[in-house]
Amino acid sequence: MQTRFRRFAHVLERCGLALAGAACGLFVAAHVGSSISFLTTQGFLLIMMIVGAIGFYLGIDTPPLPFHDDELAEPKVDSAELLSAAGTFLATLTAFFSVAIIILRQEPHIAWTILIMLGWSLGVAMQIISGAIARARA
Repeated sequence: MQTRFRRFAHVLERCGLALAGAACGLFVAAHVGSSISFLTTQGFLLIMMIVGAIGFYLGIDTPPLPFHDDELAEPKVDSAELLSAAGTFLATLTAFFSVAIIILRQEPHIAWTILIMLGWSLGVAMQIISGAIARARA
C-alpha cells in the first residue's frame, strides 16, 4: 500500500510541476505575444504551455548520480543535475520578468523581449535534455 501511495504522491507532484511550467510558459508567451505581433496566436500560447509543462515535468525531478564513488579519486560533475538547475533557474527567471513586465504595464525594448524568449527557450531545452540524460542512465 505504501508503494502505491508513494507513486501516487510522486505523480501528483510531477503534475504540479508540469502545471507550474505551463503557467510560466503562458506568462512568457503573453509578454512575447504582446510585443511581437505575429506571435499573438493561440497556437503560440499552447505550444509555450506544452513545452513548459514538458520541461518542468522532466527536468526538475531528475534522479541524481550516487553522491560518492569509492573507485574515483575525484567526484564527477552530474551534468543532468547541473543542466536541470541552470535550466530551471533560467526558465523561472524569464517567467518572473515576463510577469513583472505584464503587471507593471511596461513596454521594454524589443531586444529585451527577444532575450526573454531566448532565455525561456534555452532554459526549458536544458530541462528537457537533463531529464532525458537522467532517465537514460537510470
